[in-house]
Amino acid sequence: MNDTPLSTIEFSLPSELEASAPPEARGLRRDQVRLMVSNYSTDHVEHTRFYNLHKFLDEGDVIVINTSRTRNSALLATRADGTLLELHLSIHFDDDLWTVEVRSMDEAGKTKHFEDAHPGETLGLPGSATAILQGPYISDCNANSKPSETLWLARVKFPEDVDEYLRRHGFPIRYNYVKERWPLSFYQTVYATEPGSAEMPSAGRPFTSRLLKRLESKGIKIAPLILHTGVSNIETHEPPYKEFYRVTPETARMVNEARAAGKRIVAVGTTAIRALESVTNGEGMTHAGEGWTCLVVTPQRALRAVNALLTGMHEPEATHLAMLEALTGMSHIKVAYDEALRKGYLWHEFGDLHLILP
Repeated sequence: MNDTPLSTIEFSLPSELEASAPPEARGLRRDQVRLMVSNYSTDHVEHTRFYNLHKFLDEGDVIVINTSRTRNSALLATRADGTLLELHLSIHFDDDLWTVEVRSMDEAGKTKHFEDAHPGETLGLPGSATAILQGPYISDCNANSKPSETLWLARVKFPEDVDEYLRRHGFPIRYNYVKERWPLSFYQTVYATEPGSAEMPSAGRPFTSRLLKRLESKGIKIAPLILHTGVSNIETHEPPYKEFYRVTPETARMVNEARAAGKRIVAVGTTAIRALESVTNGEGMTHAGEGWTCLVVTPQRALRAVNALLTGMHEPEATHLAMLEALTGMSHIKVAYDEALRKGYLWHEFGDLHLILP
């Protein structure tokens, strides 16, 4: 585990503010979720709907989106004694080597981290696939990294192309606050291209094709990149481990030109920040690049690439709060989150959004 100090922001999240279903199940379009807009220079906060996003941005501003496509990364798994488990595929390193999380299930379908797995154990998967657990995952990002409390390194043998296999046999990762299973289409952004994420880069979920066209017609530029997300450690709040990213020369150029012109560079989600910060040097110049990033953004490390963020609402102790604090400072996040709680904003991947501007 990375021992970098993280955010110290604390608050209590009432269970009724956890979005338990997609907005479509509540009779809303994707872009009708609520949007809180806060300015970290003045602490001004206002409230609107996501379809009004274009009204808060100007010509020449850049929106950086993560176009990674979500996979059906959850699979039913069976131990040798017949015990039924749920296996979450996280990061695919090479060939058949993955990080995975093993979870037990109760009769109501709720899952929790499974603590009784052991190295060398083979789990049976649908369609004659197998997962052989190698041992708790130890990140190579830090010489002092500790074994993960939730992730295993595993050899996963698929009988066919991984994405075709997951299309046939997998289903989206679902946490216990989501009451029903929803098809993969509910966990996909409209601009997703390349498969690779264990979980949806959810800050981009409310975008629609219509809204993207409205933004572009106003002269707001859309800059795509890739960061394939691993599973979230919602029980232990472990920091993110290394993830694959790709930033193209065109995206780097758009970001640098916007910065030089004094425009706003709005990262859509913390994944976009993580990718951009991985290719931005100390002088604030962003370069093209791809590879594996170990970067964890905290208040102790100043942001270099972006000056604005569009993000969901993050639960107490979430490591993502440290990234928000690095952008705005602790006091502004406290102001904004007090307002979000007071106004009844919804949390998590199917919840409401927060636009943070300079």
